[in-house]
Amino acid sequence: MILDPKARTFSVAPMMEWTDKNCRFFHRHLSRHALLFTEMVTSAALIRGGADWLLNYNDDVEHPIAVQLGGSDPAELAKATSLCDQFKYDEINLNVGCPSDRVQSGKFGACLMAEPELVADCVRAMRDATDRPVTVKCRIGIDDQDSEEDLRIFVDHMLEAKVGALYVHARKAWLKGLSPKENREVPPLDYDRVYRLKKHVGDLPLMINGGIETLEQCDEHLQHVDGVMLGRAAYHNPGLLFDVDQRYFGDKSESISLDSLCEVMMNYAEIQMTKGAKLNQIVRHMLGLGFGKPGARRYRQLLTVEAVKPGASPQLIADAFEILKAGRLLAEAS
Repeated sequence: MILDPKARTFSVAPMMEWTDKNCRFFHRHLSRHALLFTEMVTSAALIRGGADWLLNYNDDVEHPIAVQLGGSDPAELAKATSLCDQFKYDEINLNVGCPSDRVQSGKFGACLMAEPELVADCVRAMRDATDRPVTVKCRIGIDDQDSEEDLRIFVDHMLEAKVGALYVHARKAWLKGLSPKENREVPPLDYDRVYRLKKHVGDLPLMINGGIETLEQCDEHLQHVDGVMLGRAAYHNPGLLFDVDQRYFGDKSESISLDSLCEVMMNYAEIQMTKGAKLNQIVRHMLGLGFGKPGARRYRQLLTVEAVKPGASPQLIADAFEILKAGRLLAEAS
């Protein structure tokens, strides 16, 4: 499958311990066209023999889907890319944005922005190992290396390496002194810098990420860049994905109904539980569907407290969705 570049118009960010295959299955039934990302997978873990487990996904429904790799050794990343290629991912993305201590200790993530030549070598090695797009997700800077010129030097190396696209988190990362959570909140957002960077890279697809919470904000960003990437907003309020296909992809088909979504997720949970999955591992990604809705507290309670009890079955999903439907009817009547 060849990735349609339009898929990058709206994407859901890779998020550790969140965007697993259960999350992506759920999100895919809210939007048929948004580009979904895996959690970051390290190249070392893949070539040590973890590919079958780490790269497995619901191939029949998750496309378009990108896999994100973490690593800094070009040869190792090339081998990992070859493994990803076998699993038919639509895009292979290199993480140059994660600021966590664990990632830094492995010499990958945001700390690589200090070594643009190395990142360029990684991109070239990955491109040589696949015909699929190789892309990079980065920050606008790190620590004291945060000038606009520093960013352009990094990006110029990516252009020379013929990177397929850039996803830019519009905050710098402080690698010392701030936690990953603080790095998502403390450094100020600088969207204008990303807009100027888009003018610098010309035709190269450039997507913006960081602090985007509503589709109205997406509309504004799309006046300046090629795509938007939402992270926590899409996870905590997945209901906004209902409107993505019509709004950004021109798909006039009706969004999936709550009844149909309920049936899909119940069937999926039943199949996955026969394979050893726990119900709470599946329904935890659905908690945000009640965001701002009447009955949201009871809905979340069912999918958290009740889902971990012995004997919990997919019927719990139907019970929770009845609360959502009742709340929707109440809201429509008021």
